[in-house]
Amino acid sequence: MHPILNVAIKAARRAGNTIVRYLDRLDRVAIREKTRNDFVTEIDVMAEQDILQTIHSGYPDHSILAEESGASAGSEYQWIIDPLDGTTNFMHGHPQFAVSIGIKRHDALEHAVIFDPLRNELFTASRGAGAHLNDRRIRVSNVKKLNDALLGTGFPFKEMAQLERWLAGFRVFLTRSHGIRRAGSAALDLAYVACGRFDGFWEYGLSPWDMAAGVLLITEAGGILSEPNGGRAYLDSGNIVAGNPHIHKVMLELLQQYC
Repeated sequence: MHPILNVAIKAARRAGNTIVRYLDRLDRVAIREKTRNDFVTEIDVMAEQDILQTIHSGYPDHSILAEESGASAGSEYQWIIDPLDGTTNFMHGHPQFAVSIGIKRHDALEHAVIFDPLRNELFTASRGAGAHLNDRRIRVSNVKKLNDALLGTGFPFKEMAQLERWLAGFRVFLTRSHGIRRAGSAALDLAYVACGRFDGFWEYGLSPWDMAAGVLLITEAGGILSEPNGGRAYLDSGNIVAGNPHIHKVMLELLQQYC
């Protein structure tokens, strides 16, 4: 295992321990609304500080792009951090949230960690070395037909201008798939595509820290990713379609036809 990935795992576990420690004290957790429907708790901030301290202890010169503290310049390595993906779920005690850490070198994603502290599920990937769940190699599903596929999605709650386009896709997929789930953590949704729990996923208006780790997991697990228009700039646009090669192709065709 690469030393950088080891540090990322250590950071994610440390943040996860902080998150779980406060789960039964939610009535005392301070909450602030950044924008409409977009919240940050003091636990987001504490978990992010756990991650940053761990990174700086090993790689003080690396760059950072973090959801709560923003960007800082450094070396050719950049850590893309969501300390608590699924904050609204956490605020309500709904057990679907995760720590997400992706590491880029120049413009290429090199390492990824997504940690679900409640299930103790650790998703990891390094470029060219495959994707793993708790040290077990994972692959995307082999479902070939959309009507046999379980899809994940997320509501465009921060990008209401995308709502009609999302609804058009939802109508199409609802009548053609085995089912659709909206769990509230894009990082975990992408990890679930990587390990075959979801056969496909689409969402609009995400941020790089929502996607970076999951993108590498899916790539290393044999999946395909694109924007709904077929482009490759999903980390910049925030609009993404992911799935195994069969389901991604069908989803992309339907999105382009109906949306």
